[in-house]
Amino acid sequence: MPTCKSTRDRMSGNEAVALAIKQVNPDVMPAFPITPSTEIPQMVSTFIANGEIDTEFIPVESEHSSMSAVIGASAAGARALTATSSCGLAFMWEELYIAASDRLPVVLCAVNRALTGPININCDHSDSMGARDSGWIQIYAETNQEAYDNFIMAYPVTEHPDVMLPMMVCQDGFITSHAVMNIETMDTESVRDFVGIYQPENFLLNAKMPMAIGPYANSPFYMETKMNQRLAMKKAKEVILQVCERFEKLSGRHYGLFEEYRMEGAKAAIVIIGSAAGNTKNAVDRLRDQGIPVGMIKVRVFRPFPGEELAEALKNVSAVAILDRAESFSGMGGPLGSELKAAMMDAGLSIPAINYFYGLAGRDFTDESAVGVFEELLGLIDEGKPVEQYQYIGLRKPENN
Repeated sequence: MPTCKSTRDRMSGNEAVALAIKQVNPDVMPAFPITPSTEIPQMVSTFIANGEIDTEFIPVESEHSSMSAVIGASAAGARALTATSSCGLAFMWEELYIAASDRLPVVLCAVNRALTGPININCDHSDSMGARDSGWIQIYAETNQEAYDNFIMAYPVTEHPDVMLPMMVCQDGFITSHAVMNIETMDTESVRDFVGIYQPENFLLNAKMPMAIGPYANSPFYMETKMNQRLAMKKAKEVILQVCERFEKLSGRHYGLFEEYRMEGAKAAIVIIGSAAGNTKNAVDRLRDQGIPVGMIKVRVFRPFPGEELAEALKNVSAVAILDRAESFSGMGGPLGSELKAAMMDAGLSIPAINYFYGLAGRDFTDESAVGVFEELLGLIDEGKPVEQYQYIGLRKPENN
């Protein structure tokens, strides 16, 4: 049984994250508005103006400045965060690497939106996936409930002494950020007890231990820094699972590195990230009702990438479709596709793995879209029909252009 007091409510994903921020009551939030994340700092600043929390809000002149201010606040010993989307995240690029290499446990609420160009304000994962190698932990939400829960779990992970890495808490722009869903919220006292008080061991304003953060590092030191970041990222897996276990006792909701949905006896599976997992679950249920054994895996944690664990979960299927909501233009698939295929190869799996692209810039991905993918996999398994790699789901036909 959960130990917190819960309240059933309905709100958008942005409202849910803003409420989580209010309940955590961090020290500093610099932010610059950009669609579709603008509502988050707007709501938090309203909480502050109304005296509901004592977070210091810093209006800045750009997203580069917002992450710079987050880094400064965290380095000084404050619990800090910001929110952004798309081009705003791209404008922070330099600062993302600084936050990670300085081992600062900051949180970024990333509301996923396509990167320009052409100009587009709708959802895909090109913004956060473009930053996948910057050294940040990345967690993705399927629903507004998960967006709320993921933020509450963020600081206990980032601030763990074995981790001390920044985290992106990602949700799909408009699809979850602006759509209203039923959720269960927790009482503020339980949330604050769960998150705890941030007490950094080392920080710039500690007069008893003068130190530098972000110094110049030449060749004899730089690689050791990267190796330490890598070790912390590996340790983050265990810490994430520990925090999820604590959170389940508090809320009654179970989370892990990924979610397996009806994978028992599945001969075909889809692996996907984010809100489209809901459509895929509907497709799985429809086909299961027809006696067709299919399943789905929703990746929640993309960094650190759970490659070994995913390969173990897929070892008994006959074919898998890996769906990416971002292009990497490598010619060899998207971010999720290329990394999962590599993990499967390392695990010695010779299962056919087909990488698809879907939902770029908000292109619809429906229950029927997922059924179509399963049908192609089943044709490959049962009849040996070849399936095209790297195809775009829902692409307009030439005669319609």
